[in-house]
Amino acid sequence: MAEGDNKSANLLAQETSQLEEQLQGWGEVILAGDQFLRWEKPWYPAALVAATTILFTLIYYLDPSVLTGLSCSVMILCLADYLVPTLAPRVFGSNKWTTEQQQRFHEICGNLVKTQRRVLGWWKRLFALKEEKPKMYFLSVISSLVAVAWIGQQVHNLFLTYLIVSFLLLLPGLNQHGIITKYAGMVKREINKLLKQKEKKNE
Repeated sequence: MAEGDNKSANLLAQETSQLEEQLQGWGEVILAGDQFLRWEKPWYPAALVAATTILFTLIYYLDPSVLTGLSCSVMILCLADYLVPTLAPRVFGSNKWTTEQQQRFHEICGNLVKTQRRVLGWWKRLFALKEEKPKMYFLSVISSLVAVAWIGQQVHNLFLTYLIVSFLLLLPGLNQHGIITKYAGMVKREINKLLKQKEKKNE
């Protein structure tokens, strides 16, 4: 068991190191984005929502076709991939990195690797469910897709995408400041109260 844990830890460290090398040119941008996502200043959440709102308002008014939107997105990604590693050191000054910044960059890369592993794990479990319990797999997938299709029919696609993107951008900050834990705990307590009340009535 200990040997398996050591292998897993070594593999995680190796994958994290490889990702650090791949993202080294984006290090300054990633650290700056991390500060925004974790709300290191009180006005960061408002800035995130404002930037997202401006972007989606622009998309709404321009109303590009799917092909145009896809082409522009890929073009922006290509430009960023070319320009960011070149310009970031000049703008942020990579030679001024502190030990704390390097450690934080290492933590971010480690978290990205762990997230990738979780996603792959969920994907494998889904296929395992398909093999072991095909009926449950079929009902679960179909029910989820029907629910998503119904929501998409009720809410405008662009507005729904805006809500999802805004939530995902705010999620790290909500988690960092314990807001999710706080309200999840409140919901859990309320559910427990309702269950206890129901048990008393049954008695």
